[in-house]
Amino acid sequence: MKVKSVRTIWISDLHLGNKDCKAAYLLDFLKNHDAETIVLVGDIIDLWSLSSSHYWPESHNQVISALLERAHNGCRLVYVPGNHDASVRNFVKFDFGKVEVRSRYTHTSAAGKKILAMHGDEFDTAVCHSRLTSIAGDVGYDLLLFINRWWTRMRNKMGFSYWSLATYIKSKVKTANIAISRFENAVAQFGRKKGVDAIVCGHIHHPAVKMMDDILYLNDGDWIENCTALVEDFDGHIQLLRWTETCSVLINAPQLANQSVKKHADKAA
Repeated sequence: MKVKSVRTIWISDLHLGNKDCKAAYLLDFLKNHDAETIVLVGDIIDLWSLSSSHYWPESHNQVISALLERAHNGCRLVYVPGNHDASVRNFVKFDFGKVEVRSRYTHTSAAGKKILAMHGDEFDTAVCHSRLTSIAGDVGYDLLLFINRWWTRMRNKMGFSYWSLATYIKSKVKTANIAISRFENAVAQFGRKKGVDAIVCGHIHHPAVKMMDDILYLNDGDWIENCTALVEDFDGHIQLLRWTETCSVLINAPQLANQSVKKHADKAA
């Protein structure tokens, strides 16, 4: 596959240090894409997992090395920490070896769209009614990932491509869908308050691109279940990609860039 040059990449929820991180797919994605800017939208290193399990294979080193190599070769690398790497927030506005650490990051697309990136854990109170329900959700999700890990191993042995059982099960759970909807609405409302055209987040491991009235909601997904990334080309068009054995474009929305250009033109008039 020929290396594709793009303007911007948003990825999040890599969870390096976690047994469920799909580092091999991520390395292949990075190998096949060059970008002017890469925005890491939180949960890059899973400090929660590392606190209880010393899991760090060579492939996770290779991911870090690949990202740092891009930064030293001229790619702008912006790191917006999440809840699993929250301690990095103590170093906001610091630059570490050409890595910019920011609490939030606003990007201007080639189409003139103001796109705010933030991890999304800031909206947990809009999704969970109490700390107890949040803990219960974490435990349930860990079980889902455990099941998904063994499901993936069985599919590999049978010669099938990757398919997330965890994502399928979540899609059938009514309370999970309600929580996702609440999260998306809270993110969109925050974006409106900030006066941006679009907002990128991760956190909930549910990739999506959708217009929510007057704002574009973008969730770049994760590299635990979905292996997804958001990519902007040099015309300002944004795609949501899934990168497994069967790489595909989940959503291709060039019309959204055109809408954004018209919106800015109307404002200027």
